[in-house]
Amino acid sequence: MRSEIVAVRTGGRDTVHDLTRECERFVADEGDGLLHLFVPHATAGIAVIETGAGSDDDLLAALEDLLPADDRWRHRHGSPGHGRSHVMPALVPPYATVPVLGGRLALGTWQSICLVDLNVDNPDREVRLSFLPG
Repeated sequence: MRSEIVAVRTGGRDTVHDLTRECERFVADEGDGLLHLFVPHATAGIAVIETGAGSDDDLLAALEDLLPADDRWRHRHGSPGHGRSHVMPALVPPYATVPVLGGRLALGTWQSICLVDLNVDNPDREVRLSFLPG
């Protein structure tokens, strides 16, 4: 198994950050196997989703509808509504596994691998990429 940590700065707003290029680079010299991604944060997740055609914005809108940034949350510190960031990984898990065939991600035509982050209080994220040979 080979691992690497990718640092991502998400900024001060809800974000869907495309990691596909970093993932492609990481597996480029590998054969068949699995790419596993893990975010060691309690307030971020990994999604395999279409990007660039509005789906990433739709995901953020859906999460805002499900998890509004208001004062309903019991977990209260940081920005208003911060507690929603701690609930989000139950909906967008902090991990994903993608097949790799011949050193290429076996994604569908419109699929991208993305970091989803609703925590505007902590813009510095890490994503662990691990390649497990087949």
